[in-house]
Amino acid sequence: MRNDGRENNQLREIKFTHNFTKHALGSVLAEFGDTKVITTASVDFKKPKWMSEEDNRGWITAEYSLLPSATNTRCKREREKVSGRTHEIQRLIGRSLRACVDLEKMSGMTITIDADVIQADGGTRTASICGGYLALKDAVEKLIQAGQLTESPIIEPIGAISIGISDGEIKLDLNYEEDSSAQVDSNVVLTKSGKIVDFQTTSEGNPYEYERMIELFNIAKKGISEIINKY
Repeated sequence: MRNDGRENNQLREIKFTHNFTKHALGSVLAEFGDTKVITTASVDFKKPKWMSEEDNRGWITAEYSLLPSATNTRCKREREKVSGRTHEIQRLIGRSLRACVDLEKMSGMTITIDADVIQADGGTRTASICGGYLALKDAVEKLIQAGQLTESPIIEPIGAISIGISDGEIKLDLNYEEDSSAQVDSNVVLTKSGKIVDFQTTSEGNPYEYERMIELFNIAKKGISEIINKY
């Protein structure tokens, strides 16, 4: 039994609250246990400046922020320059969401997903991806209703979860205490059909066996399937 009473292969309590804010085209509060992330989707009817005129794709990008009071010690706002960690998470969210859409079906359009962590207890990046997908989906539906998209560019849903080896055991959906002491730390992003979007796994101490990695991945896959069923 884990420090919060869960079985090793059990997710925390998960909740998605749609239309959480008033002005964003799509907005979802994603809650994984005590981790809470506000995700919003905003649309700009132009392509990114770096994209060539011949490129007919639209684009999806992401920004991530850990608010000052999200953790037990106040962290400073990243006003002028984002940290390497923030930059890495933003890139992960953006490429994960682009992987589940046909960008050519949203030509001339940029959708920005903002993920603002208001309370952190592990798994903020994976919660941001799940909430970000739902905010994107809600925004796409409104764009279709308004006649600004002729069809949905979304190919299939995606989900994400953290998993690791802590105290020698594989544990799904790590909270902060487990994550901070884990011997192996992984983040898995999959499509509903099980295709791999991202599989990051790092040994924080001694190397571990290939068979354990496969077991870890399969438990994460089952957990992601459970998350997507909650959408």
